[in-house]
Amino acid sequence: MGKLKLVDLSHPFGDKAPLWPYFEDVKIERVHYHAKSGVLSQRVTTVMHCTTHADSPAHVVEGLAYTHEIPLENYYGTGVVVDIPKGKWEKITAEDLANATPVIQEGDIVIIHTGWHKYWGDNRKYFAYSPGLTREAAEWLRDKKVKAVGVDQQALDHPLSTAIAPHGPGPLIPELVEEYKAETGRDILQDFPEWEPAHRVLLSNGIMGWENVGGDIEMVVGKRVTISGFPIRWYMGDGSIVRLVAFIDEDEANPVAPRVYKYGTS
Repeated sequence: MGKLKLVDLSHPFGDKAPLWPYFEDVKIERVHYHAKSGVLSQRVTTVMHCTTHADSPAHVVEGLAYTHEIPLENYYGTGVVVDIPKGKWEKITAEDLANATPVIQEGDIVIIHTGWHKYWGDNRKYFAYSPGLTREAAEWLRDKKVKAVGVDQQALDHPLSTAIAPHGPGPLIPELVEEYKAETGRDILQDFPEWEPAHRVLLSNGIMGWENVGGDIEMVVGKRVTISGFPIRWYMGDGSIVRLVAFIDEDEANPVAPRVYKYGTS
């Protein structure tokens, strides 16, 4: 047994962090600073659904659990980081999950690596054109009785199943309606008729969901690992920014250089 390695699966947080299309900017103000007060204190104004974060069931289903009601055990356990490469607007299917390696087992935490995390930045490619889970894939995960699911894209759902498209308060990016029609010959609602079905299937069945997984995920793709991604202890919270971490034997990590981030770029 080699030395334990902690692999960061989180994107960084800050006032230039890329945001989902309907959120206001993160604001960070200095309340005290060294020249003034001899200490540094900062005030942060943010939504919790930015950078790498966990959704609570109350975020999408009225009457379900808030962050403080979810057992800590739900945010921690053993699982797999499966490689399911996908391109623009492609669907992550139940068949993809059934054929994934390592094999997904009951009780697993499942982290899905499509490769889309490399586009994370203040750009439409990441938020509007990502792949995503289908209802059938979410139902497969539910029936498999997995513990939690993390995705390296903008949401647990395909972007065309969110308010980015004509769902809920959408379309947040109206030109996608015509773009999809021109590209496929079909209306978005023909192919994506439901609003966030994967969110609802997973979270309403007690399956924790992490969005915007990234960081050094390539180091653990194809591995069975231990995962933790704890929220802050927020009473009545709808979700939480997390520090998502994989624990692995140092000798077993994939030989990939750690990612270097620059805000505002992919």
